[in-house]
Amino acid sequence: MKPLNINLGLLLLRITTGGLLLFHGVSKLMYGFDFIKGMLAEKGFPQFLWLGVPITEVIAPVLLISGVFTRISGLGISLLMLFTIILVHAAEAFTISQSGGLSIELNLLYLSGGLTLFFTGGGKYALYKPANEWLR
Repeated sequence: MKPLNINLGLLLLRITTGGLLLFHGVSKLMYGFDFIKGMLAEKGFPQFLWLGVPITEVIAPVLLISGVFTRISGLGISLLMLFTIILVHAAEAFTISQSGGLSIELNLLYLSGGLTLFFTGGGKYALYKPANEWLR
């Protein structure tokens, strides 16, 4: 069976992954990044790594939604989710939540959505299409 519309599917994936993650980023913009800086310092990481959070929770989702630099944005989101699983949820990574799913299932959904877009690109519905395939 021929796919109905792969590009529409990629657009929906971009909008949902980027749109839902953007809420997390806006919340951090409103309430600050001090807890992230503290957590990084507690784990022995340099505090400047907190800058990756607004980049991957605000800028990358906006780029995903608009279809600009989709592959790089998807990879950034996937890396952020990997860091959150390791730094924040490592102790509970394979525990079952009260609703019956993995405790890190939201992180895994963002990670897999980002990776999917990294490998596929954003499709033809985009505001800007650079000539270089890896920048799409």
